[in-house]
Amino acid sequence: MDVISHSATHDVFDTTIIGGGPVGLFAAFYAGMRGLKTKIIDSLPELGGQLIAVYPEKYIYDVAGFPKVLAKDYVRGAVEQGLSTGAVPCLEETAQSLTWLPDHGYYRLTTDKGEHYTRTVIICAGIGSFEPKRLDAPGIRTFEGRGVTYLVRSLESFRDQDVVIVGGGDSAVDWALAVAPLARSTTLVHRSKFRAHERSVQQLHQAPVTLYYPFWEVKEVRGNTWLEHVVIHQTRTGEERTLPAQTLIVAIGFAADLGPLTAWGLTIERNSIVVDPRTMSTGLPGVFAAGDVATYPGKFKLIATGVAEAITAVNHAVVFLDPAARLDAGHSTAVMDKRERAATPH
Repeated sequence: MDVISHSATHDVFDTTIIGGGPVGLFAAFYAGMRGLKTKIIDSLPELGGQLIAVYPEKYIYDVAGFPKVLAKDYVRGAVEQGLSTGAVPCLEETAQSLTWLPDHGYYRLTTDKGEHYTRTVIICAGIGSFEPKRLDAPGIRTFEGRGVTYLVRSLESFRDQDVVIVGGGDSAVDWALAVAPLARSTTLVHRSKFRAHERSVQQLHQAPVTLYYPFWEVKEVRGNTWLEHVVIHQTRTGEERTLPAQTLIVAIGFAADLGPLTAWGLTIERNSIVVDPRTMSTGLPGVFAAGDVATYPGKFKLIATGVAEAITAVNHAVVFLDPAARLDAGHSTAVMDKRERAATPH
């Protein structure tokens, strides 16, 4: 489509995607497929979002085409696809302000490193910036980085170790299932009932994992230069157990923050951006959102849902740029064939 691509002083992109996770990468691919000049801005040093920053060794079970796939392997394919239609990545940049320039008909997007210019924006920022929630127990701070960890980068590092995991959500249960085949012993401690996927919880009860729940919590961690023991206690009865442990994985969630995006004039609800599910519009002209950062009645926070939302956002961005354009690009094979023919020199 024929859209403005340059001004006299700076490069203007058709769309800029904030967030380089799976949803942002698919949005970039699809935007390129629809002929948009596309940029990706992400605060992390590599594309892949939370999957690669936090869960590279974790299996994903809810994406189409894969019975299960390691996060790092899924991200490898998502990055290849996301950049295959020409998107320009700008990494280690945090979006700060967004200003509409009415005399030009596009936005100035300011980051902590500079300025970008774009006619539309698609926010795919996941849960925003995130920090793991810290466990508050004696000794935890002392042994962070020396046995106590909040992020798992390599499963192989747990081979033949005694591993204790704290938490009851999907991450804690998934880590227990992944660690158990490698570790000498695997123990999962949780203060309530498990909130993970039903199938994963069923597998957990059949796996070689020792379970302490409900009402069990970490009371103290001990060691010399490295973690050696985790003391747990039953909060109702006062019973205590001292467990051997060279690793304690704390998987009790993340504190998320949309940061500067909250000052953009968007409607924010429980740290998510309210959108119209028919268009994924945020209410700001030409600004859309997709993935976990977007919310609407009946929302499901899944990668599969997010990529569908990305398609909706991109297609409506196309129509925002050119009201005469088709909303539906048609079959993907035909669209890509047309792109390849247009790129082939005559």
